[in-house]
Amino acid sequence: MTHQEYLKSINTLNLYAKHYYELDDPIASDLEYDKLYEAVRKYEEEHSSDIAPDSPTQRVGHNVLASFEKRQHITRMWSLEDVFNQNDLRDWLQKLHNSIIRNQSLDSKKSNSLFANSNEFDSKASAKSKKQIKTYNTNNLEFCISPKYDGMSLSLLYDNGRLEHAITRGNGLIGELVTHNAKVIESIPQNISYLGQIEIRGEVVMSKRNFDNLNQTRQKEQKTLFANARNAAAGSMRQLDSTLTKQRKLDFIPWGIGYYDVDEMQKFILGDIQDSKVNNISKIESSQIEFGFYDILQSLQAMGFRNHYYLKRVQVKDIESSYQELLSKREEFEFLLDGFVIVLDDLYLQEALGFTQKAPRFACAYKFPAHETTIQIESISWQVGRTGIITPVANFEPVRLDGASISRATLHNFKEIERNDIRIGDYCLLIRSGDVIPKITKVMKERRNGSEIYIQKPARCPDCNHNLHFEDIFIYCQNPNCIAKFKASLTHFASKKAFNIDGLGESIIDLLVDSKLVSQIRDIYSLQKDSLLQLHSFKEKKAQNLLNAIYDSIGNRELWRFIHALGILHIGEVASKKIATFGLACFDMSKEEIINIDGFGVELAESFSSFCRDNMTFLQELLEITKPIPHLQDAPSTYKSQKSLNNNLQSLAYLSGKTCVITGTFTIGRDILKSRLEELGARVSSSISSKTDFLLAGESAGSKLKKAMDLNIKILKKDDILELLQ
Repeated sequence: MTHQEYLKSINTLNLYAKHYYELDDPIASDLEYDKLYEAVRKYEEEHSSDIAPDSPTQRVGHNVLASFEKRQHITRMWSLEDVFNQNDLRDWLQKLHNSIIRNQSLDSKKSNSLFANSNEFDSKASAKSKKQIKTYNTNNLEFCISPKYDGMSLSLLYDNGRLEHAITRGNGLIGELVTHNAKVIESIPQNISYLGQIEIRGEVVMSKRNFDNLNQTRQKEQKTLFANARNAAAGSMRQLDSTLTKQRKLDFIPWGIGYYDVDEMQKFILGDIQDSKVNNISKIESSQIEFGFYDILQSLQAMGFRNHYYLKRVQVKDIESSYQELLSKREEFEFLLDGFVIVLDDLYLQEALGFTQKAPRFACAYKFPAHETTIQIESISWQVGRTGIITPVANFEPVRLDGASISRATLHNFKEIERNDIRIGDYCLLIRSGDVIPKITKVMKERRNGSEIYIQKPARCPDCNHNLHFEDIFIYCQNPNCIAKFKASLTHFASKKAFNIDGLGESIIDLLVDSKLVSQIRDIYSLQKDSLLQLHSFKEKKAQNLLNAIYDSIGNRELWRFIHALGILHIGEVASKKIATFGLACFDMSKEEIINIDGFGVELAESFSSFCRDNMTFLQELLEITKPIPHLQDAPSTYKSQKSLNNNLQSLAYLSGKTCVITGTFTIGRDILKSRLEELGARVSSSISSKTDFLLAGESAGSKLKKAMDLNIKILKKDDILELLQ
């Protein structure tokens, strides 16, 4: 078995496993799977330095055991913005300060409420607030600080004090239902004294001691060792047999909440603060008590959850010293820590600040310094990217860094090699930047013995042997027919964050391109089953599943995904989303028009406009084939006149500034519907109240429809709203 065959076999095994465990639709017999698995295992025994991280022999538990039911979170589970040093923290605090000032300025002009035009806060903590404007001095603001545990995020839904569901983070909107495993974790109470509905978020972790004991046992049993406690915890939660999960002795440490009932939380916290000495708590008005994020975390301990060990409420001046204090105690904790969480304590201000596309503006993760180790560079390889950039990669003996096996690290560009005088044979300091990307940070020149070899700049492409072009710090392969460049482009096009074509990964792309079935992106949309069945490892179901995934992308992907999938230099996901707001007309925009887009400069504008100008025929053909979904402003422009478009938008203008709630199912995804409503200025909430203006009712609308009727809220039926949006 060659290395290329090994990589292809891994992709095949993972595809087999996904269909077997997740889709319950086997596409290979047990014998076929076992024979290929054994061949992979033998290859890895003989080539230990080449073991791929996604090999099924290295899998933690069975990550593909996705036969778990999928369940939607009531409120989204957000990520946190990372800061890595004092300068980053200072910048983040400055952004926070600017956002607060901007909100106060807007609110003072528009209303006597601090939240006249605020974003929705997941917890609905201020939905009934009567709090008036006040001037915030950011130096006096209080922050809740706590450890950032390194485990698997989990959301627990309690209803009337009883644990109903446990859901993994998933994509933030939908996760896997793992209630059966959550119920065997001793630190997750089955019942709590809080009587309302509440989502409690936290981290499933495995202690260092339990992790060491687990790996010692697995070593004696000649089983694959877990890479680290984080992966062991995640793998243990993804077991169909909860008996195994219980044996792993996991813990759950809460770090926040999602949805909760405001009145019930006030009663609970008030009773806790006053030690249950207040009678008739239910009659206390919301304006009579203020509580913050710190109080909520404290209340979780009162509900029976494990305490945080290190939980403080501090001012800005105390953040850095608290960080250093926790960092110094990092190794004393029984669980792995990878940072320090900073959350603005004021819930009302949290709501006003809202969220970016990925994270709350009122919280961040102050990451600990990455772990580091020493490596010796054995060789240099040159990788060809989708834009033709040739990137140097250092190869070295595998090292375990924070439990992960690493054998390669990017050197970025040849100028970086020259600047640091990096040579083959050098000893270097390797870190994992943000605990994710391996990075060489220092060359230990004092350890040189004279045998080191200078790295030579390549003259020809390592794949197509074409002469290379040198521009600034980059080396390019400008051969338009370079196979490696095309493969990288197609891999990016089909990737999850781009056009999201399931099953069209690197090894399948290698197979399709090498067999000459695909020579340009549009060719994937003309693939035939008979042709696929002629290829190695393709059988009836596998071929049909790939074709189904490709066909599913037609007319079913947002325009920003199409733009991002093109792989235009400097145009990433965020830039693609901004450009897509101009609809299909964006491809005809001039450089000057693009420069006016918020966050764009000359470089980005030139890159996008020149790509469109030079590839217009390619774009038109691919747009015609894939039919991406434009943003609302441009959705009718492919088929209607601009006048018709304007009339359509005017008919939707009444939604601007209104609060809408979505219930039931629609022919388009709920997240797409939500984003389109927000583009019109609507505020989308997840719960019905007297302040709701419209309910958008799809098929199988539930209790929200009845409540809306009881409150005399205007109801828009599925056909009405979809006709307008289309």
